[in-house]
Amino acid sequence: QVQLVESGGGLVQAGDSLSVSCVASGRTSGIYFISWFRQAPGKGREVVAAITWYGGSRYYADSVKGRFTISRDNSKNAVSLQMNSLKPEDTAVYYCAARRSNLNEAAARRSSLNDYDYWGQGTQVTVSS
Repeated sequence: QVQLVESGGGLVQAGDSLSVSCVASGRTSGIYFISWFRQAPGKGREVVAAITWYGGSRYYADSVKGRFTISRDNSKNAVSLQMNSLKPEDTAVYYCAARRSNLNEAAARRSSLNDYDYWGQGTQVTVSS
């Protein structure tokens, strides 16, 4: 079993930067692929970024490309999402989710939490205008 805990959310102003982290514990050797999802008030959950646990593949939603950067630190079992030039529409609860097998870019982009084996409780990011 794997546990995922997100942290780093908060309240920032438009244009600011913020980094959120996801730390995995338990049987982390079984993790192959991690994504960051977000869910804004009244909207569905969407994938914003994804990364392979051992390789270098990274994927981004068009809405965050060029502003968000996903990275991993295998020594700390952590995946971070650096968010720059934040906009009010980035306001959402951010979740990380992990799965035991790979996804190609197309599959990752259309994935939902049901496609993952583990996910955390989320961290709130609020961007004021």
